[in-house]
Amino acid sequence: MAPQKKLIIGNWKMNFNVHEASVYLHKLETALQGYRDVEVVVTPTMLALQPLSLQINRRKVNLAAQNFYWRDFGAYTGEVSATQLRGLVKYALVGHSERRHVFGETTKDTREKVQAALRNHISPVLCIGETRSERVHGETNDVIRDQLVGGLANVTSEELDAIVIAYEPVWAIGTGDNASPHDVSEAVLAIRSQIRHMFGKEKAANTRVLYGGSVTSSSASDYLHVHGVDGLLVGGASLKLHEFTEIIKKSHDMAA
Repeated sequence: MAPQKKLIIGNWKMNFNVHEASVYLHKLETALQGYRDVEVVVTPTMLALQPLSLQINRRKVNLAAQNFYWRDFGAYTGEVSATQLRGLVKYALVGHSERRHVFGETTKDTREKVQAALRNHISPVLCIGETRSERVHGETNDVIRDQLVGGLANVTSEELDAIVIAYEPVWAIGTGDNASPHDVSEAVLAIRSQIRHMFGKEKAANTRVLYGGSVTSSSASDYLHVHGVDGLLVGGASLKLHEFTEIIKKSHDMAA
């Protein structure tokens, strides 16, 4: 049976200092009255995770890390490990296109991060998606297959239950050039088909799959109504309290 709760993750990226993040979280929790059928997650900067972990009401909101290094400890100046995040966050983003394309993270990095998150009891949100060039050349399904195989290569069937897949076409992130619901439907079908090939029919049906890429309160319902979409990974709109709460409300209205 597919998960009952829609999962809405707000990726704050490199925005909000610690004070601003705290104020926003307080306002968000105040606004979330009666939305327990939606799982809401925010991803502050690393600096804000510790203080927000003490402030947060986990019955309303959970925390996710935007990034981490896959080694558990060692001489890695400037890095934070999943071991150090253990107990602070429920989720962690892995393989986001900005990590892949801006910071040059490889398939091996992604695979190692998935494993690091799992062994530290953090649910990895594995982000996958094609660039505009790959899309133009008809390579979307190939990219989805390669990134899923690369990220999940060492994952067991039991471990898959803790993993979330987020389809984020690179060409739609922060560009305002939205993917259509039909585009998303085809991508989600390809994702579940590949998971079925790797882990079987039941796991393919029950794995949480999100959509992300210039999601707004205006477009959220369209994506949430796509068969097989279990929630949204929201970027810029999650920085605006009214926008983000509207997206959460629309998720709640669908579940009601």
